[in-house]
Amino acid sequence: MIDRTISIAIVQGSVRPGNFTAKAVAVVADELRQQSQVSVDVIDPATLDLPLPGAASENSGAEQLQERIQNAIGVILATPEYHGGYSSVIKLAIENMGFPSVLKGKPVALLGVAAGQIGAIKALEQLRSVVSHVGAIVLPGPVSIAGVQGKFDEGGNVIDAQTDGAIRSVGTNLVHYIHDNLCPKMALEEMVRAEAA
Repeated sequence: MIDRTISIAIVQGSVRPGNFTAKAVAVVADELRQQSQVSVDVIDPATLDLPLPGAASENSGAEQLQERIQNAIGVILATPEYHGGYSSVIKLAIENMGFPSVLKGKPVALLGVAAGQIGAIKALEQLRSVVSHVGAIVLPGPVSIAGVQGKFDEGGNVIDAQTDGAIRSVGTNLVHYIHDNLCPKMALEEMVRAEAA
């Protein structure tokens, strides 16, 4: 492994006050921040004033989003399931990641939360398809949390170990993928550049 910081961007797919997606994202971010050489950028689309697809905009929200995703080695997309699909917030974020998308070639892990008993399975299936289509490397084993309204206490802490472990695994699995697959490649590229200099 090379000696460099692994930057992870997490896109939070809900803007509702007190939403459970943000609570799950906070758990993933906490796990990642406990690992050495990992930095975390939690992206809340509500703070970026992203334009609707095709709408002219003077703001730099899309440019800010693209820069933050571009600077990340890996990305986590977290979404609630609404009406059997992923959130419009995540879709808006993806639409503002450019053409070609700044997700292209990046490893992406998926996390979904839902109130229902089957979790966010449908949302994650659809999201996987879209993210693959724009050229990202979607990691296997997306994590779906069912009955999410009963999984956190008032302080935002997960109340059972199994759910806590599942949410935290989204971050650790992504970091392991980067360590095993991208770090050796980056180290080799740096060695070739050093020899050529």
